[in-house]
Amino acid sequence: MSTRREPDQACAEAVDLARAAVEAVADAGQVGDHVGVFAEAERVVTHLFTCLDLAYTGWQWAVTVARAPRAKVVTVDETVLLPGPGALLAPPWVPWHDRLLPGDLGVGDLMPAQPDDERLVPLMLLEGDDSVTDWFGDEAARPGRSRVLSPAGREAASERWYDSEHGPRSPLAHAAPAHCASCGFFVPLSGELGVLFGACANEYAPDDGRVVSADHGCGAHSEAVIADVTARALAPVIDEFGYDLMDLPGVSVEETVFEPLS
Repeated sequence: MSTRREPDQACAEAVDLARAAVEAVADAGQVGDHVGVFAEAERVVTHLFTCLDLAYTGWQWAVTVARAPRAKVVTVDETVLLPGPGALLAPPWVPWHDRLLPGDLGVGDLMPAQPDDERLVPLMLLEGDDSVTDWFGDEAARPGRSRVLSPAGREAASERWYDSEHGPRSPLAHAAPAHCASCGFFVPLSGELGVLFGACANEYAPDDGRVVSADHGCGAHSEAVIADVTARALAPVIDEFGYDLMDLPGVSVEETVFEPLS
């Protein structure tokens, strides 16, 4: 059963009053056709007008009018610009720390980690935990460091690095002659990270200065071997159809005389 209220007749008929109220606040030519009316409450009605401003395509001017009990005079309550069914709207607002992408941070930009960042954990909470020493090596106890990677942070970093273009699944790695683990330019990271990751120290490699997985690879591998292809001299091709090959006494093969066929 519908509970929609029928608009008050006097208020619903006050279209000219509502239009005049809009034109008093809007620029000339921004008020279009009257497109609807609906009841807000008893003796309170809102009129809708098309907005012709190109910056507000699909928006509508909404003018609310009302009248007092037993009164015949209708007055304007408020005028506002509202989005219509097909209005162009700005995208939902997203906090800046959720909008940032890798590489967005520039010179002078600051992005401090939140106190509750799940990727970090206070080092004091992990004192005596052998897994921290295994993972970070002696670097975990570096003075001045108050937080280190949490298990969630470690797992996220490992997965991100391994799944990146510096891991084993990139086209570069598939075309490499060998893995980084056997390359002299591969510098393993300390602690447990060094089992699977290291830094590339080859200035000619595309991954120079980046963290790569041990099973990554590229053409700049230190032990890559270039096949020694030596051009071999081919024996001369002799046209024996147009000439007869004759051996003359005292003449070497190089001085062979060719006699034209008669």
